[in-house]
Parts: sequence; structure tokens; C-alpha cells
Amino acid sequence: MKNLKKQAIPLARKEGLIIKEMPDELLVYDLEDDRAHCLNQTAAFVWQHCNGRTPPREIARLLGRDVNAKIDERIVWLALDQLADNNLLARQLTPPASFSGLNRRQMVRAMGLAAAVAVPVVTSIVAPRAAQAATCLAGGAACTSSAPCRSGLCQPANSTCA
Repeated sequence: MKNLKKQAIPLARKEGLIIKEMPDELLVYDLEDDRAHCLNQTAAFVWQHCNGRTPPREIARLLGRDVNAKIDERIVWLALDQLADNNLLARQLTPPASFSGLNRRQMVRAMGLAAAVAVPVVTSIVAPRAAQAATCLAGGAACTSSAPCRSGLCQPANSTCA
């Protein structure tokens, strides 16, 4: 029974991440899979409180105190689902049956405008590796192959980008 309770306590993944706090969001760069995640205030609050000791119900209470509004525990479970989908939790959680399968649209319908304001959002993009992000060569630049040329064409006659 104690093991089941521990599984319902969220723990944020911290290793292999670069974390940058911004005024209204948290940026998390995952060094393992080169993904950048932008967490809105609600998602960031939930993630920062996933310490392996605080259950979702308590996170909802703390979030409510922070925003001075009553926060339904379903908002926290939605955030946890998004965090898990983006590999930002150290262990998988199994939500109670009453919270599983909940999406943002359903939550806003069920809880009204208060949910729309507090809905957690995690936006992610795949970041290019350093070699992929290298600046392309402009027309007329010296080249040995077409790959680095902005035009995608290295002219063999004069070894310059088209």
C-alpha cells in the first residue's frame, strides 16, 4: 500500500536539463533529446512542486494560494500528464480513474472560465543539433559541397554557393 501511495507522488526530472526562469514562464531544455519546453505559469508551478513528497491534491492547494483562487486537483493532473508526455517527470504516475483521459477542452467546459485561466500548457519544439543549426553560406561564399549553401547548390566551376 505504501508503494502505491509513493507512485502517486510526482517527482520532477532534473538531470540532463537546462532550466531558465522567465517572468511568466519556465524554459526547460532537455539535453538528452534536444527538445525545448516552455511551461506556462501553471505548468511551471506544478513542475517545481513535484519534489517526490507533495501529492497532487496539496500542489493544487498551494497553487490556489499562489493565484488566490480555488484550484481543482484536475488542473494539476492535466499538468502532470503534459509533463509526463514531455519526459519531464522522473517517474510515471497513474492518475485516479476520475482524472484519467481529461483534456484541456473538457476541463474548461467542466470548470468554466477559472479553468481557462489556470490551464497548464507545455509547448515543446525539437531543437536542431549544433551542426544542423550552423549558419548557411550566402551566394558567392566559398564551398566544397552544396550542403552548407543557403541555395543548396555549390557551383563546381568556381566552388562558390549559387
